[in-house]
Amino acid sequence: MPTEPPASGRLGASFRDPAGFVFTHEGNLYRQVNQAGKENYDLLMDSGLYGELTDAGLLIPHEEADPGLAQGPEAYKILQPTEIPFVSYPYEWCFGQLQDAALATLEIQSKALERSLCLKDASAFNIQFLADRPAFIDTLSFERYQEGHPWVAYHQFCSHFLAPLALMAHRDWRLGRLSRLYLEGVPLDLAQAMLPKRALMSPSLMMHLKLHAKSQSHFGNSKVEIKKKAFSKRAMLGLLDSLQGAVKKLSWQPQGTEWSEYYDETNYSEQAGGHKLELVKEFLAPLAPATVWDLGANTGLFSRAAAEHSQLVVSFDLDMAAVEQNYRQCRNEGETSILPLVLDLSNPSPDLGWSLAERESISQRGPAGAVLALALVHHLAIGNNLPYGHIAQFFAGLAPWLVVEFIPPSDSQAQRLLANRDQAGLHDLSQEAFEAGFGQWFEVKEARPVQDSERVMYLMQAKG
Repeated sequence: MPTEPPASGRLGASFRDPAGFVFTHEGNLYRQVNQAGKENYDLLMDSGLYGELTDAGLLIPHEEADPGLAQGPEAYKILQPTEIPFVSYPYEWCFGQLQDAALATLEIQSKALERSLCLKDASAFNIQFLADRPAFIDTLSFERYQEGHPWVAYHQFCSHFLAPLALMAHRDWRLGRLSRLYLEGVPLDLAQAMLPKRALMSPSLMMHLKLHAKSQSHFGNSKVEIKKKAFSKRAMLGLLDSLQGAVKKLSWQPQGTEWSEYYDETNYSEQAGGHKLELVKEFLAPLAPATVWDLGANTGLFSRAAAEHSQLVVSFDLDMAAVEQNYRQCRNEGETSILPLVLDLSNPSPDLGWSLAERESISQRGPAGAVLALALVHHLAIGNNLPYGHIAQFFAGLAPWLVVEFIPPSDSQAQRLLANRDQAGLHDLSQEAFEAGFGQWFEVKEARPVQDSERVMYLMQAKG
C-alpha cells in the first residue's frame, strides 16, 4: 500500500524523526512535536536544560504557536523557532567553523547529562551559525538519559566532526568536502586509511578513529548486548572530555593557498582600493538590501563594506584559507552580520540527499537582495572558460541587484591567469563582450571607472 504524501509545506530535510518535523505556513517556519516526542520534549522544557542552552546561545529558542496549525492528529505541540537568516551546511564551513560546531555539540551533551538528558543525534547538520556562533537547531534531539547505556550518537559525532577535522588538519583541507559526498558522515575506516600513520599515533585519534573503525567492522553485523551499569555517567563524561581534547588538539593554519594573501599582493594602488570601497558603499546604500551575497569575497574586506548597508552578508570564497581568516576575524571581533562560507562557483552546492530534497542547492537558498561579484568574473571567464552571458544568467537567478567589477585582459591579475591558458581557445574577454553578455540579463544602472586602474564597477538590475 503506498504511503501518504508528506504534509504541504513540510521541509524536505525533516522526515526521519517520528518525534516531529519542520514545516512552513504562510512564509513562517514551524516545528511540530508529535505525540511520539511528547515525553522527551516535556522533559527538555521542565528540566531547565532548554533555558540554560538558549541563554548560552547553544540552542535556537522557540515560542509555542497556534495548535490550529497542526499537520495531522498526531500533533502534540506546534513551535515557532527563531529562523536562521541563512542555512549553511558542513561542507561549506571552514576548519574553524567545523571545529567550533563540534565543541558546541560536546558542550550541549555535557550540559544535557547534568540534567539527566542525552543527545540522540550528533549530526553536523543539526548545527547552524547564528550571528558569530554555532547553535543547535533540533529541539527534538534530546531524550532521557539511561544509566549504563553508551552514547548512541558517539559514532555519528566521530564521522560528522572528528574524522573530517582530522583529515583537514593532517592531510588536506579539501578533504572537508567529503561531507558533501557522505551526508551520513565520513566513514571511519576511510578516514583512518587516509590519515598518515603519525596522526593515528595520537592516543585520542587512535581510540576514536582507528580502534572505533575496527570495532565497527568487527561488531557491524553482530548483536551487542548492553549490560546494566556497563557504561556509567562518569564514563560518558570521560568520553566527552576525551573527544573535546581530541577536537581541540587539531589545528589548521590558513596560509600558503593561492588567494589567501590576495589583498597583500594585489595590483591595486591605495587610491584604487579606496575608491572601489567607496563605490561598493555608494551603490548599496540606496538599495539597503536585507541580504548580500559576496561571491569571491576572499577574506571579507568588501563584505564588511557591504555590511554597513545590509543585515547579513554571506561571504563566499573558494579558498578555505581566505574563509578561515574571514571567520576568525568575525569571531574575534564579534561581527554578527557576516557569515563566511566555502563555495566553488564553478561547482556550487547542489540539491542533495533523499529525493534530492534534504540539502538545498545554493540557488534554492536565495534569492539574496544583492550580489557582489568583485574581482571574480575574470576568474570564471579565464579559469573556467565561461562566456560572460552564462555568468550573467547565473547571477540573475541569485538576486535582483548586482554590483560587478570588470577587469580587462591587460590587468596584471588577468595576465596572471592568462599565462597558463591557450588564449585562442577563450571567449572574447573585452569590455564590449562583457557589456553585451551581461546586457542579456541585466540593465546597467551605473558604470564607474575605478580610479588609478583600468577596471570598471557596474551597478546592474536584473531584467524581468
